Amino acid sequence: MTCHPEYDAWRRTMTALTSEDAHMTRYRRALGGLLALVAVAGGTACARGDDASAWQYAAHATTDEAPADYPGLRALLHRLTTKDGGPGALVALGGRPGGAVLTSGVGDVNSHALMRGDSLFRIGSMTKPFVATVVLQLVGEGRVVLDAPVDRYLPGVVRGHGNDGRRITVRQLLQHTSGIPDYLDYLKPEDVLNDPLAHYDTRDLVKLALAHPPAFEPGTDWRYSNTGYLLAGMLIEQVTGHPYGDEIRRRVIEPLGLRQTSVPDDVSEIRGPHARGYARPGKDAPLKDITALNPTVAGPSGSMISSGADFNRFLDALLRGKLLAPTQLHDMMRTRPTGDPGGGAYGLGLESHPLPCGGLAWGHDGGIPGYQTTGAATADGRQATAMVNLYPGGTNAQNDDMTSAVQAALCGS
Repeated sequence: MTCHPEYDAWRRTMTALTSEDAHMTRYRRALGGLLALVAVAGGTACARGDDASAWQYAAHATTDEAPADYPGLRALLHRLTTKDGGPGALVALGGRPGGAVLTSGVGDVNSHALMRGDSLFRIGSMTKPFVATVVLQLVGEGRVVLDAPVDRYLPGVVRGHGNDGRRITVRQLLQHTSGIPDYLDYLKPEDVLNDPLAHYDTRDLVKLALAHPPAFEPGTDWRYSNTGYLLAGMLIEQVTGHPYGDEIRRRVIEPLGLRQTSVPDDVSEIRGPHARGYARPGKDAPLKDITALNPTVAGPSGSMISSGADFNRFLDALLRGKLLAPTQLHDMMRTRPTGDPGGGAYGLGLESHPLPCGGLAWGHDGGIPGYQTTGAATADGRQATAMVNLYPGGTNAQNDDMTSAVQAALCGS
């Protein structure tokens, strides 16, 4: 398995906090390993809480399904919250009557309150498909041209150190083929973890990235860049006259009735029932509660809040053509390889991975302080979204078992 760009970005951002320990885990891709179900080892282990105490809960389900259902998923969830070290985890399954949400562990390490199936959480870069959907709707309305230069919509914004918006297209922003540097490579990690309520201006984050040379000439390679989605959010505002969050609410959230999904703008708390989010900034460091986070640090690249059931509903509507006209949906699903040996490919805010049971999984993953997430769906109507409330500081095993949980849900194993 290879490093996912989303986790790679936060891994690079957090390196200064963890590089002194050769045993500190890397933050790897969550969805990229949809290749083979990780074997679930027997036995149990306990995850360490913020007071070095341990807890252990069996996986349970918020569903009317029989207790014997989903034994593989239950085993993976139990592993995520014991041997892998996550406080709590959930997997929401869609594409079946009533759906199902399986949970394990705790949503709060202090009260030991069990993880709720209807928990809200920050979805990180799973925000990107929402942003790309709005941009593609604007393309369908004739207000944006995919292969037009970014400079047409944001004149003079992308300049300096070899970066030039006159030579970068809107499509390249959405597909990570622009070569624009990722601002997370240059954001001081201690600033985020030590002052999580700080406000960040999107233009300042873009300037932080553009103070460095591009990774490659536009269109000649692929490299994940959160900066491209900051610019996509700015483009939405420039074209519509409204903030990107308002357009996501009007065009996606409200039409689909996603009552547990929001774009929190400059609001640091999570409103509604939610799992608390934790980070472990070093190998033997205690858990740090990072639930309260000013989402402007991520903005259009990863600020949104949702639930497993809502994200499944969004992916299902997207793949069924309820949000985009056929031409724009085709553009979104027209992928290019990312270098993932497992066959992963990236479209416009949507990535695909082959499933061992056949077909493709379409979705995205996310990593933002407090939460690691991944969600995927198939064209025939199956969806699965997973969350663990620990990031950064999770293990490679945590990442792999999240991948396996989503794969098992989609393949029905």
